[in-house]
Amino acid sequence: MEKTICELFAGVGGFRLGFDRLGSGWRTTWFSQWEPGARVQWAHKCYTEHYGDCPDKNGEYHTCDDISIVDKSTIPDHSLVVGGFPCQDYSVAHTLASSKGIEGKKGVLWWQIRDVLEVAQPPFALLENVDRLLKSPAKQRGRDFGVILACFALLGYSVEWRVVNAASYGAAQRRRRTYIFAYKTDSTEYGRKMSALSAEEIIKGKGFMVTAFPISEAGEITSTVLSSDLVEVSDRFKFPFENAGFMRNGEVFTARVTEREETPIMLGDILVESADEKYFIPTDKMQKWAYLKGSKRIDRTAANGHSYVFSEGPVAFPDPWNRPGRTMLTSESTLNRSTHVVADKKTGTLRLLTPVETERLQGFDDDWTNTGMPDRMRYFCMGNALVVPMITRMGSVIDRIFEDEN
Repeated sequence: MEKTICELFAGVGGFRLGFDRLGSGWRTTWFSQWEPGARVQWAHKCYTEHYGDCPDKNGEYHTCDDISIVDKSTIPDHSLVVGGFPCQDYSVAHTLASSKGIEGKKGVLWWQIRDVLEVAQPPFALLENVDRLLKSPAKQRGRDFGVILACFALLGYSVEWRVVNAASYGAAQRRRRTYIFAYKTDSTEYGRKMSALSAEEIIKGKGFMVTAFPISEAGEITSTVLSSDLVEVSDRFKFPFENAGFMRNGEVFTARVTEREETPIMLGDILVESADEKYFIPTDKMQKWAYLKGSKRIDRTAANGHSYVFSEGPVAFPDPWNRPGRTMLTSESTLNRSTHVVADKKTGTLRLLTPVETERLQGFDDDWTNTGMPDRMRYFCMGNALVVPMITRMGSVIDRIFEDEN
């Protein structure tokens, strides 16, 4: 089994960089990165600056096309599909043409991953999503993740998942994300090996996720069974998914686990020694920043006339050097509550993070996005990115799995 990757929703190449750092021979055969509505495809440009482009089986280049119009049969062969996809509405319904057919909402990117899995049948998949995926939507908790798991089950995959706080495993950012590892149940050596283990053994001691991200303790396992009818899952399924779990043949097991924390990188450790003046906060904006970061109790009236009090607690201002950074968003550097503000190392004056510092928060190389894109897009791309060292951790476990496959 060759170490080949198809990278979907590739951004600026975080998955690829994470596997490259292993130095174990991984090769990306194809990727896709397209930002809807963007006049300039900055992320794709950054990716190709580092790695070049990838032709499809026909020798054509469609890596910057809308993935929904890409013919999945033209994607080059690969043994691992990876991607970070957005948390959307994964509901499905019967098609009008046939009561046996189904379709998901247009523009929902999970279905593009499902289509790639269905056509290419890769033995393994590694995906990333936000932590709220496990609880969405609010009115039917767990339905969206249930639909995803049901899709995997119908395609012959088993699945492990974990919600991981990157700072718990040595990173510089308190960023919680759901990681999903799927593998063919019957046609891989790993699948056959895992089939001999109980759900408890997989979640608590011998599975993929607990190997990559060790735990200190685990709670009681609860379980449920998924319907093989995706529409029924979409219409009726709800389940309290915990932060760790496993699915095989449509049977779902989940438990709350406690991370075995490692020493993280502190925010102060990633700050540059000297920053350009343009990143410093002007004196006339300081009061606005203080207000946004402070606690509030505001009387408000809803559209239906109902009166209520909006309240929120304070955010550290400035962000402390002796803790990992907070979760970085795509709005980083704009005047808002979530943007990091730090005391400059040289002057002590308050300023924003520089683009290089945001790259360090995500574990990229310095100046990774310094490929001609404006600062606002460098911040946006890093806010959208994943924490690269987490990919390398999981990749090292996948390396061992592939050794057994071969």
